[in-house]
Amino acid sequence: MEISKKEYSKLADKASPNSTLLVNCAWAFFVGGAICVLGQFLTELYKSLGAVEQNARTWTSITLVFIGVLLTALDVYGKIAKKAGAGTLVPITGFANSVASPAIEFKSEGYITGLGAKMFTIAGPVIVYGTLAGVLYGVALMLTGRG
Repeated sequence: MEISKKEYSKLADKASPNSTLLVNCAWAFFVGGAICVLGQFLTELYKSLGAVEQNARTWTSITLVFIGVLLTALDVYGKIAKKAGAGTLVPITGFANSVASPAIEFKSEGYITGLGAKMFTIAGPVIVYGTLAGVLYGVALMLTGRG
């Protein structure tokens, strides 16, 4: 049995859940904002414990990455991401999730061919192009005499 593109489109529309843009944006805004508020809270906490500003920010990043990986390992981050969408992708916790998730999924294939090879399938291009952009920006600053 073959169906036309038009018929397939109608079937897909019926099967697809309705979502409202406003509700999705609100979830993304509030969850992403909550992650950022947690980050600011952690920074202030570390400063109150005696860390200088730069060190407090570093410890905050480390803590948020740890939380992201932990929630990924406990299969909680994915459930939050389904509801909050982009609100969980933009903060540093989303990056931690994108590295940890494939690593956890493929660990049964071994430490080298599974965990090691798959860990950076999603985050790898971000790291590569981010590094490349940083290098090009640094070269441009150096050539203009600003670096």
